Amino acid sequence: MGIPVVVNGATGKMGREVLRAIASAPDLTLVGALSRRPDYLGRDAGEVVGIGPLEVPITDNLEAALLMAAQEREVGVMVDFTHPSAVYNNVRAAIAYGLRPVVGTTGLDPGQLQDLAEFADKASTGCLVVPNFSIGIVLLQQAAQRAAQYFDHVEILELHHNQKADAPSGTALQTAQLLAGLGKTYNPPQVEETETLPGARGGLGPENIPIHSLRLPGLIAHQAVIFGAPGQVYTLRHDTTDRVCYMPGVLLAIRRVRELKTLIYGLEKIL
Repeated sequence: MGIPVVVNGATGKMGREVLRAIASAPDLTLVGALSRRPDYLGRDAGEVVGIGPLEVPITDNLEAALLMAAQEREVGVMVDFTHPSAVYNNVRAAIAYGLRPVVGTTGLDPGQLQDLAEFADKASTGCLVVPNFSIGIVLLQQAAQRAAQYFDHVEILELHHNQKADAPSGTALQTAQLLAGLGKTYNPPQVEETETLPGARGGLGPENIPIHSLRLPGLIAHQAVIFGAPGQVYTLRHDTTDRVCYMPGVLLAIRRVRELKTLIYGLEKIL
């Protein structure tokens, strides 16, 4: 048997891709699939996502699924793609049962992240919180950090499907935090701005970096970091056309989280 994995949010858009990826990975074994949608309860997880039976029924009992995974010989992992209102309790429960959480759900506030980090430290349990599992986003953020050394003006635009519950995205916030970590304040004022429509200039992130969020059907996940200087505009952009692009990062996180003893934030920390 491979690494036992519980997928929380198994019938969502990302959860379905994770189920397919786990089923195709010879070193991973699906042992639990959770959903809050009553129309899927009791159905085989593999049949729901169209890959044939996996002999794992979909359930809404998180504690029972975690307990079953904890009884496996190998250290288990819980992958969470649920909702900002539920993810904090999900992660605490997984750590309490000895599973290693891999968290793709965004919306955890700084206080919750700090509490989970302390809880993971006390349990000497690895936990990965990853705003974006795309390798391309990691490369974009690295390029943005380099560009920020030469540009003083920058804004972030993120675009997602209209079923995303939180705004701005965790990826956009993380990008702003990385730029803020360079020790400079951006966008020195040129005029005294007035918003005739509140929010027109977006939300103000760390170190005076505006973040703008769009939510429309037809989008998946997209981000642009736009730098400006006299006579030039430098744009870094990443577009997701299929959620399958996240799966290499998800599988890497599942394999690596078992080596950790604390909470790590960001995919770039394990690449």
